[in-house]
Amino acid sequence: MSSRVGRERYSFGNLDEVLELPDLVSIQKDSFQRFLDVGLAETFSDISPISDFGGHLQLVFSFDPYDEDLRPPPKFSVEECKERDMTYSAPIFVRAEFKNAHTGEVKAQTVFMGDFPMMTPKGTFIINGTERVVVSQLVRSPGVIFQPGERYRLRNMSKHQLVTATIHPYRGEWIEFDVEHKPGKDPTAGSRVARKRRLSIFSLLRALGYGEDRHPGLLERFVEHFDFLEPQWDKDRDVAPNQQDSLLELYKRVRPGEVATPDAASNYFQNAFFDERRYSLSKVGRYKLNRKLGPELDRVSELFGLDFIDADHPDALEHPELIRPDPDSTVLTRSEVLATASYLLHLANAEPGYRLDDQDHFANRRIRSVGELIQNQVRIGLSRMERVVRERMTTQDVEAITPQTLINIRPVVAATKEFFGTSQLSQFMDQVNPLSGLTHRRRLSALGPGGLSRERAGFEVRDVHFSHYGRMCPIETPEGPNIGLIGALATFARVNEFGFIESPYRVIKDGKATSEVRYLTADEEEEFVVAQANAPLNPDGSFRNPRVLVRKSPQGASLEDLRLQMERDTYFAATTEISYVPASEVQLMDVSPKQIVSVATALIPFLEHDDANRALMGANMQRQAVPLLRAEAPYIGTGIEGLAMADAAEMVLAEVEDDMGDRQGIGGEVTEVAGDCIVIDGDDGKRHEFPLLKFRRSNQDTCINQRALVRVGDRVEPQAVIADGPSTDHGELALGKNLLVAYMAWEGYNYEDAIILSERLVKDDVLTSIHIHEYEIDARDTKLGPEEITRDIPNLADDILADLDEQGIVRIGAEVEPGAVLVGKVTPKGETELTPEERLLRAIFGEKAREVRDTSLKVPHGENGVVTDIRVFSRDADDELPPGVNQLVRVYVAQKRKISVGDKLAGRHGNKGVISKILPTEDMPYLADGTPVDIILSPLGVPSRMNVGQVLEAHLGYAARWGWKATDEGGKEEMIGKEPVSNTARKTRPTTEPSVFIATPVFDGARWDEEEAAGRHPTIQQTLENLRPESVTGERLMTRSGKTVLFNGRTGEAYDEPIMVGYSYILKLAHLVDDKIHARSTGPYSMITQQPLGGKAQFGGQRFGEMEVWALEAYGAAYCLQELLTIKSDDVLGRVRVYEAIVKGENIPEPGIPESFKVLIKEMQALCLNVEVMSTAGQQIDIQGLDEDVFRAEESLGIDISRPERGTDEEDELRRQQRM
Repeated sequence: MSSRVGRERYSFGNLDEVLELPDLVSIQKDSFQRFLDVGLAETFSDISPISDFGGHLQLVFSFDPYDEDLRPPPKFSVEECKERDMTYSAPIFVRAEFKNAHTGEVKAQTVFMGDFPMMTPKGTFIINGTERVVVSQLVRSPGVIFQPGERYRLRNMSKHQLVTATIHPYRGEWIEFDVEHKPGKDPTAGSRVARKRRLSIFSLLRALGYGEDRHPGLLERFVEHFDFLEPQWDKDRDVAPNQQDSLLELYKRVRPGEVATPDAASNYFQNAFFDERRYSLSKVGRYKLNRKLGPELDRVSELFGLDFIDADHPDALEHPELIRPDPDSTVLTRSEVLATASYLLHLANAEPGYRLDDQDHFANRRIRSVGELIQNQVRIGLSRMERVVRERMTTQDVEAITPQTLINIRPVVAATKEFFGTSQLSQFMDQVNPLSGLTHRRRLSALGPGGLSRERAGFEVRDVHFSHYGRMCPIETPEGPNIGLIGALATFARVNEFGFIESPYRVIKDGKATSEVRYLTADEEEEFVVAQANAPLNPDGSFRNPRVLVRKSPQGASLEDLRLQMERDTYFAATTEISYVPASEVQLMDVSPKQIVSVATALIPFLEHDDANRALMGANMQRQAVPLLRAEAPYIGTGIEGLAMADAAEMVLAEVEDDMGDRQGIGGEVTEVAGDCIVIDGDDGKRHEFPLLKFRRSNQDTCINQRALVRVGDRVEPQAVIADGPSTDHGELALGKNLLVAYMAWEGYNYEDAIILSERLVKDDVLTSIHIHEYEIDARDTKLGPEEITRDIPNLADDILADLDEQGIVRIGAEVEPGAVLVGKVTPKGETELTPEERLLRAIFGEKAREVRDTSLKVPHGENGVVTDIRVFSRDADDELPPGVNQLVRVYVAQKRKISVGDKLAGRHGNKGVISKILPTEDMPYLADGTPVDIILSPLGVPSRMNVGQVLEAHLGYAARWGWKATDEGGKEEMIGKEPVSNTARKTRPTTEPSVFIATPVFDGARWDEEEAAGRHPTIQQTLENLRPESVTGERLMTRSGKTVLFNGRTGEAYDEPIMVGYSYILKLAHLVDDKIHARSTGPYSMITQQPLGGKAQFGGQRFGEMEVWALEAYGAAYCLQELLTIKSDDVLGRVRVYEAIVKGENIPEPGIPESFKVLIKEMQALCLNVEVMSTAGQQIDIQGLDEDVFRAEESLGIDISRPERGTDEEDELRRQQRM
């Protein structure tokens, strides 16, 4: 029987966790649930009602998300959809009413709106049978942002722009403000609407209704307060002096070339910014604007004598410029535009209290999760449908119109299909192992539609920001062009209703840490003084030390700060202020040291001892570890292996789905256990079956296999782990193997991070993995007749067809080699000229013998394995198949791949390498008791990489293997760990059981020799000092330093110096030599150049490039070079002759003319150059004669493309006149 979070571990952590790890996939599940519960209804209400152009006909939608008739469950289960290549989806219906204002008639119908893909319980989607993930997008938040202008942003005094303000809506046109100061001129304030030409700020304020015609003296007071604008005011006072002229001026800027009329200008301005259909700030933008401009509105009212009113005030229609923002409104108000201008000018005036914003701060970046992304796509589809509905209202007979005849659901279905099938954010799920799938679902991407592009993204947006603390991992990001643009959600972070990432903090009351937890966004956190999670506490929760190390978020920079930085030629970005304060001033405290990192990073023990660059590689490489034949949990974990696996949803828990669709734990007794099913008689009196997945192929061809952990008669607790999945060991993540490692040089074989392995790892299948490949073939209708899947294949011997059944499909369990037939298929050949014999046969028997060619599915070159599964889809069996396809067969072939030279191995600390040699076990260096080491790593890989965590892991791993003697507080001695099983106890050892499993949480783990910091736990040195004797004879082999004497496996002599030996967790990565190694004799050629193709996938050759030619020229290897450039490459006739000569045993003939030379001549002829090829004797060589096929088309068309000889000047003149 197993617990929910895996096995018990001895923890070296000193801190008590006040908050359990949350549901790690909730970012996906909650967002999609919000879309179903709120988003869909919102989208339908946004476009409802749809009216015709006269306003007499209306179509009204109503959608109740909790009405089961409108949202029936999916027709097929997740597994059925995977098997049948279908989309896991459910139909959506909407109630539609058609209203005719002329007759008062109302027609109501429930209309089908299409099948919408549904999320699986794992947080993924099944689209056409493949599992996909919709990645959350990190985008700029709507709202208002004040930024330094080009002068300070680019640190260039020749630039004029000092400061800018932009109102970014969720949907609609931008409004921008800026202040410029050109050398020798007065500063000016301007604005841009819809990113068009600059307009004076006074013209925009007049267009909003703040001019002299509506508010006499307002602009005068405005200029008095911002006195640096007086010169500009003197110039602009009489330019477009009233609201109408200003609107016309603005309209000319926005729509140049169109006729500007007062009505057109007024309508544009009203619709562009104050109409809900054209402009939306969204709830987020409204929240941000209120937060930023709320105090400024009050100040504007006080400074300029404006009395703002609510939207329902009687004067609101007459004075829209005085309306105060409504908290529920998603459109802009004129007063907010005025407040934005006022804030910007106060900033430019360097007034205290006004601060610039940072666009990379997480207060100004938000998450668009799966639900919102799909909702936006549905909105696009519905807006396209709206156009169709309007057109149909005008073209159809009013009497015959019903909602069903008006609505065309194709645009809606197409928009969602397009999103799931082609969007940059809908990705093929990473399924190498359970961790890679989990991290994929928690990924944050700044790329995609509406986001950044990797070409334009600069350094600042990619860099780690202080507001990422506890929200986005500073470690886990890809190497390469996407660095910093793709991140991972931190372990405890969650996304709030506005899409901002929140991090949890413990509340400090009266100087004591409480168990109350508050979630705060990045800007809310700035208002507090926050202590670290490892601040020492007394038992009552008060701080042990009088002064506590805290962080305070910085104030944004002012314009004056930036000016001083430029003058002093210094640069410092705003960053968190770290200081010691009295304990009474602390307001909050981190909940856990691991809250700043992601799940993958939190799985690295001794992370605090690794350089960040190597920790990044370690976090990324864990996602590439292939599941091994026998999973083995790490001796040294971090304590979250079990919690992470529970949310990765690859193992089977004792839980069932209730009527509401929620997962509920179920306890009971196990009554049946088979390879593919577990049956439990539940405490609720029901019989529950839990099917197990056996040898399923993942998206990356790794093996998904679940194994039962329980036996008949076992008592199971609710939510206990009853079956392990891939890379899972008793409910814990188990990506690799614990191997006995020695850090030493061995005859130069571990030069440049290469790795030496013991042959035991091959023989005992320690690092063996299973990979399952899918091969597919279909039988189609062709012009010459249908293709046929059959056993009757021409010109194939019976022994080749031995494993095929009567239908021509290979049997399950067959061992197949390269070139073996998996599915026999014949395709009709074209009609050919019959020989006299065939004509005679046809005359006698009345029909032509079948003319077919063999197009069977064969095992590709270099692949082999065992057939594990076969799926046959047929039109006769009513399976859904593409047009023209009659039958489709899929064959799954499993390969058992043992570890071999060229495979890539890695630790969890970014210490990666390629296997250079596999030594016989007896040649490996061995310990004093004869135990050979499993793996030899280069000691030079540690100091320069600064990933010392691997060394501490190996030391503590050795202690975990054998256990140690500890003394409790009462002075009583006890052994930590059970009696270990010796290495020689079993004949084969695919896994090695330790004495004790250890957890050393990140930033709160075991110490090497710091007794005070180690707290109530021993240091690693102390565990090694008190180690249980590991030798068979009862002797201690390991010294306090973690080093021991090793002996040369070949000579038996001891090495001169003690060598560091320990147990490290080693992963086998999905960069296997079998997938990369490749050789070609003959194969396919390029159509144009006739040169061999490149790459393993095309069965290509090795390119012999320009520089390689130079090398052979330097050696004078003329004949070798000639062969490489002709008969081994693109001399078409030559290579046929050479093949013939080799078969007949004759001498190799002389090479001919390469095809690339002919292509060169053709290109020169295309440039109207007459090129002739001459022999050394001066004779013209007829290339046409050498290659008749090339010119066959030209001759059959009766044209001559060779240029005629140059004629006389008179002939040229005659031709010129004919052309005229």
